Amino acid sequence: MQKNIPTLHIKNKLISLQKPIVMGILNVTPDSFYEESRINTDVAILKKASQMLEEGATILDIGGYSTRPDADDIPIEEEIKRVVHPISVIKKEFPNAIISIDTFRSKVAREAINAGADLINDVSGGNLDTQMFETVASLKVPYILMHMRGTPQTMKTLTDYENIIAEMMTYFQSRITTLKSFGVEEIILDLGFGFAKTIDQNYFLLKNLAVFEQLEFPILAGISRKSMIYKKLDISVSETLNGTSVLNTIALQNGAKILRVHDVKEAMEAIQLLEYLK
Repeated sequence: MQKNIPTLHIKNKLISLQKPIVMGILNVTPDSFYEESRINTDVAILKKASQMLEEGATILDIGGYSTRPDADDIPIEEEIKRVVHPISVIKKEFPNAIISIDTFRSKVAREAINAGADLINDVSGGNLDTQMFETVASLKVPYILMHMRGTPQTMKTLTDYENIIAEMMTYFQSRITTLKSFGVEEIILDLGFGFAKTIDQNYFLLKNLAVFEQLEFPILAGISRKSMIYKKLDISVSETLNGTSVLNTIALQNGAKILRVHDVKEAMEAIQLLEYLK
């Protein structure tokens, strides 16, 4: 029996995920863990957006709140200020660009969608803002549901699991049921590499990524330049491109349909080369 081809409905666009796609990361935070990804002027934003779109990114992911471990908490109004203008600038220059807002705050999500963003990427899975699911439903946009425990400030201390896969499956099933009760059907799953997981747990999840395909929603892999690479290899963040490509390839082989990356060209090459093996 042939499997249905996974798709995403984003506003008036239907995106096939038969071939995996790439989400390019645009950080408008001053303290993102990967310094070279930080951008804070209109010229730099448009240059980076243009480069990523030309290199093949299907989605641009814009975030104004750093979720690296121990990152500073910032006021909602500051986060809105950081993300709304860049979204407007990109949409004006590239009206067909698909933009994801990376936030766990419903008010930020609403302002970003009103400014032109097309989907919501929530690292907290709705757990840090009780209004998020209702907001997603009212906006009628796709939602990226990630697994995390605690907050960016506390997640490093919350890595004890009896059975990490079973517990994460229960988490996703529960959150999906709640989302569906609000009428949200366009859902993407993100295992949350680096969020309330040890390095060894990250690799275990990567190895077993395909288990989560049974939930029947597209899987996003966000591994790009993370500590699970540079700490294992004892290198700097700036030296992690090769390791990122290796792990992205493994994620694709294990069922990932979306790669969230800092380096679009290399991710597209990984997808293209794996397509030749099919």
